[in-house]
Amino acid sequence: MKVGIIGANGYSGVELIRLLHQHPYVSIEVIVSNSNNGKNIAELYPHLMGILEQQLSDLKVEEIAEKVDLIFFATPSGVSKDYVSLFVEKGIACIDLSGDFRLRDAVKYKEWYKKSHTNPDYLTKAVYGLSEFFHNQIKEASIVANPGCYPTATLLGLLPALQEGVIDPSTIIIDGKTGVSGAGRTPSLTAHFSEVNENVKAYKLGAHQHIPEIEQTIGDVTGNDFPISFSAHLVPMTRGIMCTMYGNLRASTSEDQLIDLYNNYYEQEPFVRIRPKGSWPSTKEVYATNYCDIGFMVDERTKRVTIVAVIDNVVKGAAGQAIQNMNLLNGWDVETGLKQTTVYP
Repeated sequence: MKVGIIGANGYSGVELIRLLHQHPYVSIEVIVSNSNNGKNIAELYPHLMGILEQQLSDLKVEEIAEKVDLIFFATPSGVSKDYVSLFVEKGIACIDLSGDFRLRDAVKYKEWYKKSHTNPDYLTKAVYGLSEFFHNQIKEASIVANPGCYPTATLLGLLPALQEGVIDPSTIIIDGKTGVSGAGRTPSLTAHFSEVNENVKAYKLGAHQHIPEIEQTIGDVTGNDFPISFSAHLVPMTRGIMCTMYGNLRASTSEDQLIDLYNNYYEQEPFVRIRPKGSWPSTKEVYATNYCDIGFMVDERTKRVTIVAVIDNVVKGAAGQAIQNMNLLNGWDVETGLKQTTVYP
């Protein structure tokens, strides 16, 4: 399959290059960056010398559509909404790693992303790409809205318990922590070494754009809509997401029962690993992989459960999940090109 990457100069884009280079059924035909048009990708990322020394081009729809079968949009939010429809109309499948097609409501998109959607009719045509839950819909999609990094860890950690009625949804609190790569490669005060090093910072409290995405998906899976409490924190590491989730148990449930529930739920899902009793995951254990590791603690004293889910934000939270969705679109084994073990230590 011939693919193109729009936004190949960013962290998610270059991670797509790393993973697709190892994919047995894919060739990278086009890499696009308007801001670095004409430069060789190896100039921006010298580690690609001898691996992919290809020139970055402008985003010219007609020229790109003649060369590829599928497009990855690894762009910031606000770009793909203007172009996805143009490629879809030419029969090119699109996997969008930004947030432009995750919300089905154009009003909510404007409220949370602070911009108007230029193709609101296409919002309902996109399939939400949480691979473990919507694989049948993804297989038939022309637009896949790749989930955000925080929602991926949160939803994989919460949905089985919510769907089975184990947790009271009104009591859920989600505490998210991310590495600095989530802020992208463009220099900013937020990602400045002096600001991040030896520092932990809460940000976008009550206003994070991933909140409606999480709420929408919980509603889709459980049939019940309710608001969630989500807090995001920036921690001084490069990669990784940890979401620690708390909720009141609706009935007496042991850790063993929860572990059995989740093991059965994800039995056919190779990228979700459930920890044994008394073991909780850390971000280093999924570094540079497409895994999501989940662990539990049931507090008999408070009748509350703590669920810990970790992913690599650039892989399972972006490029890896996008390739998992591409595999589903093409009827390939979901593990194709994604069987990496973690880089440790």
